[in-house]
Order: sequence, then structure tokens, then C-alpha cells
Amino acid sequence: MASFSGFLRKSPSARLKAWSENRGLEVPDDFNWQSAGRGKALVTEISALLDDLTTRKQDALKAELDHLASLANDKGMLAAEQICPALGIDLEGLEGVQDVILMLAIDHPQALERVGVLASLSQRYGGKSWSAFQFEDDGKPWALESEDARTAFVSDAIGILELPDHRKREADWYTSFRIHPITGEESEIVHATIYVEDRAASELAFGASEGLERQVFQRVMEVGIACDPTNRIVEICANGGKKMRDQYATVFSKHFAPDTPPPIEAPRREVLLETLRAHPSFVIEPSGGIDRVEVSALECFATGGGFARFERRGEDETVYQFLTRHFGEVSPLKTRGWTITGATLRIFLKAQEGKRARTLTITLRTPNTTTIPNKTETDRQFVMRLLERWKLVAPPPEDADVIEAA
Repeated sequence: MASFSGFLRKSPSARLKAWSENRGLEVPDDFNWQSAGRGKALVTEISALLDDLTTRKQDALKAELDHLASLANDKGMLAAEQICPALGIDLEGLEGVQDVILMLAIDHPQALERVGVLASLSQRYGGKSWSAFQFEDDGKPWALESEDARTAFVSDAIGILELPDHRKREADWYTSFRIHPITGEESEIVHATIYVEDRAASELAFGASEGLERQVFQRVMEVGIACDPTNRIVEICANGGKKMRDQYATVFSKHFAPDTPPPIEAPRREVLLETLRAHPSFVIEPSGGIDRVEVSALECFATGGGFARFERRGEDETVYQFLTRHFGEVSPLKTRGWTITGATLRIFLKAQEGKRARTLTITLRTPNTTTIPNKTETDRQFVMRLLERWKLVAPPPEDADVIEAA
């Protein structure tokens, strides 16, 4: 009861009553559904109603409440806000995440399952079972709407798992909308969740004879794909290690972007640009082969919807000096209401060991986009270490494999 008691206390009375009726829970006519001020008493009374059910139905409803409670958090709400608009489901006027989750459970169960998958993907973001792949922006559209391409992709993706042909499988394709946390810009994301029967497992359970029996149940494995055609990024969430996710990316490229160069795995780390409000002092190790580093451009967003980009043009003037000279104390870097959303760095490398001097140009954009994937593997690792040292990217996230319970 502890796992879903908070969910019951926070749920709107009318929606909780509707869920109970929808699930066939027999409730006395004089039952007081008002949660305000009742707290623990309401939970105790609802639990008593559940205890009066047959064992199987009681277990089923309690398991559902546990699941709903696990989605009643910030990640679950964000997933609902991304999924529901694409399905024409209006969340306006609902009373918080508990109301949203219960409404979906009653009226839109498939949407609720998608919310669960998307919330889980968000939880795994950056973890050991997640990879992102950056495609070159060559202007060639992806064939994401092609049914033939989808069918062939799912078939090849399942083939990577090397499972027997008799295993059941299906794929769920749907769309969500991501909102940029600063600019409010909307990106359409195409998702595919591939479900495949995994190897059977067995466990001890009390059977019809009331004694212990070993029961066999069929497990299901999932592969989650999220495609951002605007930014040319594909995220893959699947167990099996990096090599297997590389195979999924190759199969995606084969069927949806056959004329585009193969993608490169991208380190998707949160970009931290507030440190660039003042002219930074980049720490450079003498052995690093770096001559100097400069911020050559800054992109800013104003509250209310204005964008501005400032580039360094003169050899004797930095972009910071330019902004001070032209705007003084009303510079976007000094006044409230402006946020840095992008920056371009130029890293000037010295000539050494027969190599000519060269320049690495890196663009960073919030919340987590960089042009690092366009570099060689050696340059990518070199630049990422620098960005970590200069605190322009967040530390790697801790591994997470499941969505956290509320």
C-alpha cells in the first residue's frame, strides 16, 4: 500500500471515482471520495475495498495502481505533454500529474503505455543502455513515413537479436513533440518501440492446489528508437551493449537514410553556457599542443521570443569587447531576460611533429547539442576532455535502467 498511497491521496476525487467505476470496483453509494483533509483515511478505505475483491482482481488493481504511481512524477508528466498533443488529447485544465495519468488509464490506455515507454527512455538517457547517433546534415530527407522502410527496418532490427522465428513481435510507431527548455521551440520526434518475446522464465508461485508450483511465463524485451529528423539525431535504447546499438543504427541508416553517410555516435551531454557570460579564461595544459582558444560567436535568446547572434570579426577585438563597445551595460550578457543558447569555440593547435597548425571549430547549443560528432574519433575525445575541464558540459550521467517510482 505504501507504494501507491501517496498517489491516491493526491488524485482528484472525481477522477479517482471514475477510475474505480471503470475498473468495476464496487463502492457504497455513501462512500466519501473527498481527498481533502482525509489523507490516510481515504487510502485505508480504498484499500479495504480492494481487499474485498477476489485475489486475482485485487492483485491486478493494486499492480495497476503501483504502475500509475510510478508514472506520477516529473518525467511522466513531461512524457504525457510530449505524447498527448500528437494524439489530439487535450491536457488543458487537468489537475496535475495524477489527474493526467488516471485520465489516460481510463480513456487512452495505449497513450499511457507510450507515456511509460517515453518516461523510461528519459530515465535511461545517457546511461549504459542508451546511445545517440548524429547524421550529417546533407539536406536529404529521411524516409520515416514509408511503410516499406518501416517494415524492413523492424525485420532487420529483430534479426539482430538472433531469436527464433516463432517468437511474437510487434512495433508501435508514434510521434511526440519536444519543447526546447529555453526557447520553447518545438521539435517533432518519431518513435518506434519494438516488442519481442524473449526467452521464457520460470518462478515459484502458489497454484490452484494452494501449494507451491513452478510456473513458466513469457518475458518481453523492448528496443526503443527516437528519431529527430530536424537535428538529424537518432537515439537508441536497448540492452546488449554498444556493438548491438551500433548495429541498430546501421540498420536505421540502411532503410531510412540510404544516401547519407553512416552516423557517428554522439556524446549527448548537457551543455552549460552560463560560464560564457564573462570572457572565460580557458585552462590550457602546456603538453596539450594548444596555442590559444577563443569564443568566436555567441547566440542569445530574449524572454518573449527574440534571437540574436554575435560573431567576432576583427582580429584585434573579441566578441566580448565588441558587445561592450556597442551595448555597454545593456549588453545581452549583462542584462536580465537574455539567455545564451549557443556558442562557437575555436581551438588553435600548434604545429608539431610534422603536422601543420590547424584550428578546431566547435559549436555548442543548449540543451545538449554539439558539433563534436563531425570530428575524427581522436579529436572528439580530445575536445570532450577540454569541455569537461572548462565546465562547458555536465559530467556523465549515472547509469539508470528503469523509471523511478514516485
